[in-house]
Amino acid sequence: MDRRTFLHASAAAPAVALAAGRRILGANETVRVAVLGVNGRGKSHIAGLEPQENVEVAVLVDPDLAIARQRADEFEKKYGRKPQVVQDLRRVLDDPEIDVVSVATPNHWHALATIWACQAGKDVYVEKPGTHSIPEGRSMIAAARKYNRIVQHGVQLRSSEAIQEAVQKMRDGAIGDVYMGRAVIFKWRPPLKDFPNEEPPKDLDYDLWLGPAEYRPFSRRYVHYNWHWTWDFGNGEIGNQGVHETDMLQWGLGVKLPTKIAAMGGKFLWDDYRETPELLTALCTFENEKKYAEIAVRFWCSNHETDSANGNIFYGSEGHLVISGYRKYQIFLGRERKPGPSGEAPTRHYENFIAAVRSRNTADQNGPVETAHYSSALAHVANIAFRRGTFLEFDTETERFVGDDKANKMLVGSSREKFVVPTPDKV
Repeated sequence: MDRRTFLHASAAAPAVALAAGRRILGANETVRVAVLGVNGRGKSHIAGLEPQENVEVAVLVDPDLAIARQRADEFEKKYGRKPQVVQDLRRVLDDPEIDVVSVATPNHWHALATIWACQAGKDVYVEKPGTHSIPEGRSMIAAARKYNRIVQHGVQLRSSEAIQEAVQKMRDGAIGDVYMGRAVIFKWRPPLKDFPNEEPPKDLDYDLWLGPAEYRPFSRRYVHYNWHWTWDFGNGEIGNQGVHETDMLQWGLGVKLPTKIAAMGGKFLWDDYRETPELLTALCTFENEKKYAEIAVRFWCSNHETDSANGNIFYGSEGHLVISGYRKYQIFLGRERKPGPSGEAPTRHYENFIAAVRSRNTADQNGPVETAHYSSALAHVANIAFRRGTFLEFDTETERFVGDDKANKMLVGSSREKFVVPTPDKV
């Protein structure tokens, strides 16, 4: 029975009954976790969750059983026990012994997996970007609130004490009046080898891998990592590594979504099959042009504007602040760039999530579900401006473009019949 059928069969029950499988956890009880998607970022989810006290990664879920079994073998060698292997995430959602679902699937699955997990009474850690399209974010927020779930977005900078300190110093006026932010996303990405369409491997449930996305014949162009560069599955580099930086940009400037946006870029180095741009520059204004932002994506042979390939720079009337990577900041003051306060501290984002799971208090979260919507949506509007090739105005109340029907049609992704992402009123 698919998840939609399960929910239809349960429709007569009140909302709380759908979440009744959720155990009430004491402070010393074990939180049992299922990790969805274990080829790439799922390995980091395992490494971030399993070592925590009274946390057990109990199930590894992947539509490719060959990968799931490999990860289970690796897990056993490292941790001394073997987790269960499951191919279909819906089997995990129906398991009352699972407390947390950690979502590290391709982008096009993030929202639906999160919503289904909330409906099933599970708390969720969801990889960035939280959404593949803008309306999905509102549905995720609605599901988290309706079913009283803790949904943590994987924007790790928010759980570094050093980065928290840097933002507070900005709020306290350390660089004066802050008027501008610049996000730099200079991840090294090589040209891509092409592959033909072919039959899926026998251990892969390709229909399940596709999920909500529009059907394409199987190819190793997409499965397992390079789906990032295909619009049906991914969101390009601004929607990959870039969401860490768009989130930091919004956090630092104290803004949400832009009122005006323009973007240019394209493919300038390689004639490969990548649909998304190698280079992208987006310019945004917020709050009726009171705040300004630049977002820069670059793949190849780049200088580092921060001490890392990826980071943020905030500009104020008295100086500027550089955020480098996930854990380090430095303030420079005045025209002479005199070094000011600095700091460095690791991020403890998985720990913050588990603490909130135990407290049941969303105020304890550093990366609540709202960040999944807003930081992802900023990447999405930049991509739409690039694809439209024109300057766009955005209504932050309705979350639609002003006077551009073509851009508005690009707000929503596809949803195949068995994998429909529900609207907020239908979660």
